[in-house]
Amino acid sequence: MTHSKLQDRTFLLLLILVSIAFLAILWPYYEAVFWGVALAILFAPLHRKLLARMPGRHNLAALSTLILCLVLVILPMTLLTISLVQEATYLYERTRSGQLNFGTYFQQVMAALPSWAVGWLDRMELTNIPSLQNKLSSVSVQASQLIATRAFNIGQNTLQFVVSLGVMLYLLFFLLRDGRTLAARIRSAVPLDEGHKTRLSSKFTTVIRATLKGNLMVAATQGLLGGLIFWVLGLQGPILWGVLMAFLSLLPAIGAGLIWGPVAIYFFATGAVWQAVVLAVFGIAVIGMVDNVLRPILVGRDTKMPDYVILISTLGGMTLLGLNGFVIGPVIAALFMACWDLFAPGDGL
Repeated sequence: MTHSKLQDRTFLLLLILVSIAFLAILWPYYEAVFWGVALAILFAPLHRKLLARMPGRHNLAALSTLILCLVLVILPMTLLTISLVQEATYLYERTRSGQLNFGTYFQQVMAALPSWAVGWLDRMELTNIPSLQNKLSSVSVQASQLIATRAFNIGQNTLQFVVSLGVMLYLLFFLLRDGRTLAARIRSAVPLDEGHKTRLSSKFTTVIRATLKGNLMVAATQGLLGGLIFWVLGLQGPILWGVLMAFLSLLPAIGAGLIWGPVAIYFFATGAVWQAVVLAVFGIAVIGMVDNVLRPILVGRDTKMPDYVILISTLGGMTLLGLNGFVIGPVIAALFMACWDLFAPGDGL
């Protein structure tokens, strides 16, 4: 081995080790770094428009974009989180005191079912009401305890949250101001063909923007509508149920119907017919149609991945990385598909 090759390999090994060490240092704040990058990509077009109106004033344009990001995204999410924690804590207290018992509600539904439905459930071994009631009560208590524990942890980790938020905002400012220069340096350092780099970077930014702008707006709209109809019908915890519907609407083929559907069934089985009809019609005609109308407009049919890929990658991402996975999962799936499409061109999935 020549001295030159030995130097090259030694430097490459050093580069890899230093990069791994740097990523390990960043890992405690990976969420702040990730969301800083994601929001910088999302708000980059707005920043360019502001910079065009104030040419040469890069700091002012970046600061103006950062303030808009705070007003449009971060402040509403913070207020929503505070309201969610309050409602979750209230529901936990009601469940623990016995005022809210999901097992009893299930028993009411079973008692109201017609004989043919009871017979079908009996064949499915689902008519053992005491056993099911105990299981449902246990699940409801465990779920409420989990929510309360999460809320308590949020209060305990306020300092860490504030530090992470500060890191994200600080990073976001510099990514908005210097993002194009930094992206150009990263692209020049990647040892790939220029066409491949263009294709992969375009796919990365497209999926980030589509997921945040499109899917989040669809989820927020469905959650808002779901929480509103729950509030109109007098149900407890409309903010909590609205957030759950927004969360589930991130998953194609699952959706907010997993929340409002059982509630409509409960209304119908317990004699609250008009509430059941209103909720069912509103859920199908309004909440259910939001996805079909808004998602193609906001995401775009040409950039949207197949629903089954989004579903699996979102579920897998959230299993591994928590809430951040609903963005990271589809991004990894999109890069996976783009890399294999470059390696073996075809018609796609």
